Amino acid sequence: MDLGLKGKWALVCGASKGLGLGCAQALVQEGVNVLIVARGLEVLKQAAEKLIADQAHKTGATVLFVAADITTEAGRAAVFAVRQDFDIVVTNAGGPPPGDFRDWAREDWIKAVDANMLTPIELIKATVDGMSTRGFGRIINITSSAVKAPIDILGLSNGARSGLTGFVAGVSRSALAAQGVTINNLLPGAFDTDRLKTTMKGAAQKTGQPIEAIMDARRKTIPAKRFGNPEEFGAICAFLCSQQAGYINGQNVLADGGAYPGAF
Repeated sequence: MDLGLKGKWALVCGASKGLGLGCAQALVQEGVNVLIVARGLEVLKQAAEKLIADQAHKTGATVLFVAADITTEAGRAAVFAVRQDFDIVVTNAGGPPPGDFRDWAREDWIKAVDANMLTPIELIKATVDGMSTRGFGRIINITSSAVKAPIDILGLSNGARSGLTGFVAGVSRSALAAQGVTINNLLPGAFDTDRLKTTMKGAAQKTGQPIEAIMDARRKTIPAKRFGNPEEFGAICAFLCSQQAGYINGQNVLADGGAYPGAF
């Protein structure tokens, strides 16, 4: 299926590895020009080289990269100094650490909200007017399945990402919708990423069990009996960005192998 995205420009955050890189790969495969952002220069550069070698040379897509912390004003300024207009924005920032809510100070909460709620809002604010003028825009916020089924040790993430979810529910149904701009949240469950390993390590420390046992027990709770991979996550992201997905707006798309037990 041709997703109708060739020649579009995408900003993909947290794209040096994991789910962000999976999204960038899927978009480049569709001929989308991408500007990928992450904090670590060397890993980001390697990701850009991989995108060019694996896909961009086949599709003619341009791959740019900026090593910056997108959760800071200076980091966002560095990105928009390279390019201001984007047809697609994939927001993604590393989730806050797991732990016991009794141990978190106000500064921990502010940092979580700044990274996982306010940063996506700033990126939306900076790009949606240009999208609406051109009559096409896709914003995908990578959040978490914890928005639908909160995880006790991820309280910082539960709170900050739920705040973003509420904001998106309103702004996605504003006048932007009639101007070809959609805003959706993509909620990953257990995917084979560094983030999952960090969470599992926290659970292992809390329970005293080996991390291998924690990982195996988690797999067994998933109907698919496996963790997801970044490539399939990226494919979902690319479809939500497509011309064909123009009638999908303001939604929380859950990708978790069937782990969430609810009907809604």
